[in-house]
Amino acid sequence: MKTAALLIVTVLSLWQGIIWLAGMPAFLLPPPMAVAEALWINRAEIARHAGFTLAEVVLGFTLGSALGAALAVAMGFSQKLTGVLRPILTFSQTIPVFALAPILTLWLGFGMAPKIAMTVLIVFFPVASAFLDGLMRTPQPALDLAQVMGAGRIRIMRHLRIPAALPGLATGLRLAAVYAPIGAVIGEWVGGARGLGALMIHANGRMKTDLVFAALLVLSVMTVVFARLVAIALRRLLGRYGV
Repeated sequence: MKTAALLIVTVLSLWQGIIWLAGMPAFLLPPPMAVAEALWINRAEIARHAGFTLAEVVLGFTLGSALGAALAVAMGFSQKLTGVLRPILTFSQTIPVFALAPILTLWLGFGMAPKIAMTVLIVFFPVASAFLDGLMRTPQPALDLAQVMGAGRIRIMRHLRIPAALPGLATGLRLAAVYAPIGAVIGEWVGGARGLGALMIHANGRMKTDLVFAALLVLSVMTVVFARLVAIALRRLLGRYGV
């Protein structure tokens, strides 16, 4: 706790020091107190936009995680399916998400749907990839023993491979929890009137840099808290399985 407080004080001091030494105008780099003032004055508006972004993040994270985990299990049942889909999944990550945002907005409109879709796309790959790696690394002696005892593929998957792969799934979910807000904000930047990303775009167009930094601060805090809650939930889940 003391280390975090010291880090915050150091960052704020460096921030203010750069402004004083370089003579940075407020519209380029607002001082910390101006950002704090903008955060307080616009607290109701920021909270409203943060609520929309949080809803997009939670829905996108939940849906993307579920789809990623389901695909990993399906690929775990079939090596042929893995051989076909894994290169496609890898190739899909070479496409910049910024390039997809306008297309999704064109297809799905300016509501929450394209933002949730962007979040799903960002969350999907780390969850599917990490979970699949875990499923593929089940100890072979354990698999051989289960087969000797007459366990079928479904029982082996449910009672052996999935529990053994939970640490891999947890790793993917932790990464996805950090990345999820990025998808939502990118969607808001491209098209939309609600959410912290939209607020930042509108404030930037009006040269309200202090409001941009205030919204960015709230987004950062939201991301940290969301990732922390996911980590706590995963720790309890893994604890039930003795992992």
